[in-house]
Amino acid sequence: MKTVLVTGAAGFIGSHLVEMCVEHGYKVRSFVRYNSKNQWGWLEDSPYKGDIEVISGDIRDYDSVAAAVKGVDTVFHLAALVGIPYSYISPLAYIKTNIEGTFNILQAARELGARQVLITSTSEVYGTAQYTPIDERHPLIGQSPYSATKIAADQLALSFYHAFRLPVKIVRPFNTYGPRQSARAIIPTIITQLLNGERALRLGNIYPTRDLTFVKDTTAGFLEIAASERLYGEVTNIGMKQEISVADLANKIAGLMGIEMTIQTDEQRVRPSGSEVERLVCDNGGLIAATRWKPQFDLDSGLRKTIAWLKNHLPLYKHDRYTV
Repeated sequence: MKTVLVTGAAGFIGSHLVEMCVEHGYKVRSFVRYNSKNQWGWLEDSPYKGDIEVISGDIRDYDSVAAAVKGVDTVFHLAALVGIPYSYISPLAYIKTNIEGTFNILQAARELGARQVLITSTSEVYGTAQYTPIDERHPLIGQSPYSATKIAADQLALSFYHAFRLPVKIVRPFNTYGPRQSARAIIPTIITQLLNGERALRLGNIYPTRDLTFVKDTTAGFLEIAASERLYGEVTNIGMKQEISVADLANKIAGLMGIEMTIQTDEQRVRPSGSEVERLVCDNGGLIAATRWKPQFDLDSGLRKTIAWLKNHLPLYKHDRYTV
């Protein structure tokens, strides 16, 4: 059994990836952020809680990162600050977590001889699409402090590949959704407002388009990229090659729930005009050509699963408060 390390394992995508790694027979080490209550985030209720090794630490702390990397075959690095609105408030926090944290992973993997390191990127690094679908050669534009730190982290990782031959792969998911996603994301925002009886949805800009991938298809993409021998030193998109506007998404969700609603603009949810990414649609041809990846969920089926999960976990979400 190969030992894999998942950083950010307590979070949305990370916890799903941990579980999929266990299901595929890997020995899984999970790196979660240290807290005094020794809580493991979404892993607390995982059916595989007893099958994983959990290490608490801080991705900004090289010592705890190195301890987690020691003896690992493959590193899946997902730990990051990901909320775009909060990056306007504290850009430095994103620099320390997303850039320095990635450096700690790369340096530890280099010193300790990990066989490969998968660095998690984001479609936000492309900025508003200059052409569609967006392939991996699309220019990178930092339209938010968050996306700028992810561009820097990606380039740092690629520099370790070129300068030190560290076996790095960059995984670039487009917008992922599904059970356990943060309340700040658009799909939980819509669903939780509707489940709580709101019929005038409070949303930000409703015109941007996004390419939405169900979380299990995203994590399957991670494992396929890890299994490939063709993607070292490269960037690989994960997405559906489909786009939908926020307005159409809200109407689709309301339709699946059998609810009539209207949309109101909440100004505090609107990004600064120069920072809004207006259009994202993924060219997934590189992933399909290099791996066996094939998505198992279309948007309707993924949304139905998400709605059902949120119905059972609604008390965890504060629908009446905007989460930065």
